Amino acid sequence: MSTQPGTGPETDSGTDSGTDPAARAGYPDHPPRVGFFTDTSVCIGCKACEVACKTWNAVPEDGISLSGMSYDNTVSLDASTWRHVAFIERIGHPGEADAELPGVEITPAVEAGSSRWLMSSDVCKHCTEAGCLDVCPTGALMRTEFGTVVVQDDICNGCGYCVTACPFGVIARRESDGGAHKCTLCYDRIGDGLTPACAQACPTESIQFGPLEELRERAAARVSELHESGVAEARLYGEDPSDGVGGMGAFFLLLDEPEVYGLPPDPVVTTRDVSRMWRHVAAAGAALAVGALAACLRGAGGRS
Repeated sequence: MSTQPGTGPETDSGTDSGTDPAARAGYPDHPPRVGFFTDTSVCIGCKACEVACKTWNAVPEDGISLSGMSYDNTVSLDASTWRHVAFIERIGHPGEADAELPGVEITPAVEAGSSRWLMSSDVCKHCTEAGCLDVCPTGALMRTEFGTVVVQDDICNGCGYCVTACPFGVIARRESDGGAHKCTLCYDRIGDGLTPACAQACPTESIQFGPLEELRERAAARVSELHESGVAEARLYGEDPSDGVGGMGAFFLLLDEPEVYGLPPDPVVTTRDVSRMWRHVAAAGAALAVGALAACLRGAGGRS
């Protein structure tokens, strides 16, 4: 396992670094943590972010076909779609109630005879507690000095452990090269003081980039503004450092429940219970060893 800063499983080096992933990854002196705040209330679904991401990062096309899902033909994030603009159509037909997801209480999106469109540009969450990074056996996934998570293509062996470790289904393997790929938050650009390509291209500033703490303050003010304007359903998703992934480096302002946008309501880092599981395994192994030794001693005593 590599001992270079940013690679390998992260460990908490002190109480002050608990929510500082860069410090935990071995960067004692580092820039402020940066990330994305995506305000879906002003997203117009233009897909400029998708195009800019592909262009700057040389991400290959992901299939030219019609999905039948409104204007959403990329469908989801994957190895060749690092930004995905989702179109959620909520149609209220005359005489019919707005459909609800099974087991989920959702504020009615539209009245009968009207319609409502929800649009959101999804991306890797760059979690504080990143399960993908924890399970990578080669150190291909690394934490940067900006607190983001990137894949080093030349080190990835294509094992796919990170794919199953992500609670959001963000990271995937590309058939053409077998490696895992996802958003890097334009690590090469931010290292030169530039804005990530997707945020730079967004015409409505739905995608905002900057220091994470500043973005959280800006997001809270925006939610308050929407509530005062009568948009009671506005809420933040992923900004809370006490959630199951320690807070996200890319969080969102939503206008409905997370499930409507295809997001898990209560995400939890998939490696949360690994240490506890290994302790149980060690205890079971020790018990077996003691039992085997006792049996050997009894056998030896009987023969004597």
